[in-house]
Amino acid sequence: MTLWQRILAALASLAPGEALSGLFDRLRGPPERSVAFTIAVIALGAKMAKADGRVTRSEVAAFREVFTIPTSEMDNAARVFDLARTDVAGFEEYARRIKAMFADDSETLRDLMEGLFHIAMADGRYHPAEDDFLTRVAQIFRLSEREFRALKTRFVPGVEPDCYDVLGVSPDTPMEEIRAAWRTAVRDSHPDRLMARGLPEEAVKLAEKRLIAVNRAWEKIQGGAG
Repeated sequence: MTLWQRILAALASLAPGEALSGLFDRLRGPPERSVAFTIAVIALGAKMAKADGRVTRSEVAAFREVFTIPTSEMDNAARVFDLARTDVAGFEEYARRIKAMFADDSETLRDLMEGLFHIAMADGRYHPAEDDFLTRVAQIFRLSEREFRALKTRFVPGVEPDCYDVLGVSPDTPMEEIRAAWRTAVRDSHPDRLMARGLPEEAVKLAEKRLIAVNRAWEKIQGGAG
């Protein structure tokens, strides 16, 4: 079965009138991790699209950049989006259930945040309501302030990323430890590792930008410009 066929099967398991959030309690482990991740990104993305009061063509297009959605599956993707957008449950409830769904898998939660930032910036501007939304989701996901700040500076134009934040180290960290952090970040961004963690193939695209940022940060630190 394709990813979208599995998503359709998951949607079919909802009882009449049951909210989309009900799936978050059932899609906890492999082999449904990729289904869970995809639904989580679309669901929170739909909630975020409501945060700035409008859903733009570019925000919808951003979903198609993160996920390869065949024309034949657009109705299924739209159904996930609409179920989340019309659900009376707030985004914080969604975020808490998604946090529970991925337990203590902070890497996957960070990957999910990358997808949300990509969608937020699809229209070229970072709305204050989107910042409030993403800040609160990051808190619920228990991402550190440094992790959130590193994501924000990578995606929001006009803010120069802090090289040390990107690598999760401090300026006074010994160079060998910084080198080790860089190597770990490169390894964690490898497509094979992402796929092994159960992320959908589409989500690997997000790691490409992360890898660029990680290598750029290391180069600046090496050159004494960090």
